[in-house]
Amino acid sequence: MATKKTVTVEQIGSPLRRRNDQRQTLIGLGLNKMHRTRTLEDTPSVRGMIAKVSHLVRVVDEA
Repeated sequence: MATKKTVTVEQIGSPLRRRNDQRQTLIGLGLNKMHRTRTLEDTPSVRGMIAKVSHLVRVVDEA
């Protein structure tokens, strides 16, 4: 069985004074507090969400 690729992201920016769709994207990624990290499956949809809020998150690790 092949292991799935993952990506770890950390929230580095505040959602305060941001558009609602950017706030909802952070929630969709499982991030809603500063410096919280999440390990997610590396799919095109997750990559698109990361790109949408790239100014608020940082990619920590790609495995």
